[in-house]
Amino acid sequence: MRTNHVKQKLRQGEPCFGTWITMGSLHATRILARCGFDWLTLDLEHAPLDWGQTAILLAAIADAGCAPLVRVPEGTITPIKRALDAGAWGIIVPMVNTAEQAQAAVAAAKYPPEGVRSAGGGMHALNFAAPLEEYYLHANREVLIVLQIESPEGVAHIDQILATPGCDAVFVGPVDLRFTLRKSDGSFPAPEEHEAAISRVLQAARNAGVPAGIHCFDAGGACARAKQGFQLLAIGSDLRMLCTELERTCSTLWPERPLRVFASY
Repeated sequence: MRTNHVKQKLRQGEPCFGTWITMGSLHATRILARCGFDWLTLDLEHAPLDWGQTAILLAAIADAGCAPLVRVPEGTITPIKRALDAGAWGIIVPMVNTAEQAQAAVAAAKYPPEGVRSAGGGMHALNFAAPLEEYYLHANREVLIVLQIESPEGVAHIDQILATPGCDAVFVGPVDLRFTLRKSDGSFPAPEEHEAAISRVLQAARNAGVPAGIHCFDAGGACARAKQGFQLLAIGSDLRMLCTELERTCSTLWPERPLRVFASY
């Protein structure tokens, strides 16, 4: 059975770089999987990807030697089970605010006796190049479970979340964290307040000996975060890379016409 190299590198204290897949393009995903990224994450929380697309893209990523991950829509049994059965090597669970939510997500991702994941399917074993029984035997060891912190409540409970057995890493979602830190009048937090919340998660992760990750807009930002101690580093997305290049190209051709394409990541 193949070893999850991302999980291994995180345990060794090394940084792992990847990006978000949101467009559902098989061609683009195959190219990205061969660019040197440690991992690619399919964003099933926000992108309009169906389960058939998901299985095809996960297989393409795994066959290229890159680790296929899925950000599930929520931390409940059904989406976690379906993502892993479709062939994901790991999950990123959004909006984890409490230890109870963390425990439920971990349990959903692990086979008994450690969890409640049900046995079935075969795509998962194929992506790990393993016979079915070997996958069942070692999946709990190889599947990566990442809990995403995106709110003041999650930051407040970070120590309890990090104490959850089976939590392999925590991941800061800075955009949603900034939104959930807004004041009652809708105004956004000062940059210092936003950064303080991010630093609180990073320090707690250090204290607990759990790797921390964060989403960044570009490679420069990811390298800066890696120097701070973040290990699981997302750089934009396939959509953002497309939009960035379009903006550069079109502004050169038509500087008088600002391009109106948008991508939060």
